[in-house]
Amino acid sequence: MTRTMAAANSEFCISLRNRWVAIAVVLMALFSFVLSAAGSAPTGQLGVDKLSITVASLTSLAVYLVPLVALLMAFDAVAGEIERGTLSLMLTYPVSRAEILVGKFMAHLGILALALAVGYSIAAAVALWYDPQASDGIPALIRLFWSSLLLGATFLALGYAISAIARRPGAAAGLAVALWLVAIVLYDLALLSALVADTNGAFTKQVFPWLIVANPADAFRLYNLSASEATMVATGIGGAANTVPSSQALASMVIWPVVAFCLAIAAFRRVVP
Repeated sequence: MTRTMAAANSEFCISLRNRWVAIAVVLMALFSFVLSAAGSAPTGQLGVDKLSITVASLTSLAVYLVPLVALLMAFDAVAGEIERGTLSLMLTYPVSRAEILVGKFMAHLGILALALAVGYSIAAAVALWYDPQASDGIPALIRLFWSSLLLGATFLALGYAISAIARRPGAAAGLAVALWLVAIVLYDLALLSALVADTNGAFTKQVFPWLIVANPADAFRLYNLSASEATMVATGIGGAANTVPSSQALASMVIWPVVAFCLAIAAFRRVVP
């Protein structure tokens, strides 16, 4: 545990030097403030508190921003060490590759948790300032926080796997962006096209629910939607959330970080510095 914490501390110091802590915190704080300040209009029409409406907007923000920030922090975790020549030195220490990767994971997840806590706290403060009843939405905000961490953990681990496979920061960055585009943007477009072509057939009823749970980003979105009626109304995609039980979406969110981290360790063990 001491060796793992030493690796985590080293990685956190590197992130401070590379301004990743500041970048992540500023991004989440800025977007959360804007979404919270602009989210007061629908509250009177929907009859729900302002914070619940803000959580709906934050869910749509997190599903794009959290994976992107996680991948940007993780893409050079291994490839960068190889390019700088520090991986060979690091492996001479009495520390296993798994401990090194766990240390990096702890540091990056801590940075992500800090950014999310700051951003979501700002959103809650703004909502409470404008609407005294916004405290009713705090449970939804807490649920969004820890589910965002699970989503970030998945893409951190996938970023490590990409970094170990690519072995060069430039190639790893390209693969990370490609993964983000496929998992967050193109995957949903492909599902939408298939739904339109199927016209409520076997694909829509039997295959679509499993495919949507298989994507960690969609599982994250649907879990937060299915847990809050106000969120579903605000986003307008409650019908999709109703096709998948929230327990299945939660199971996908929990399983994905474990599977992704196992893949990262397997890829890292094949790296020859």
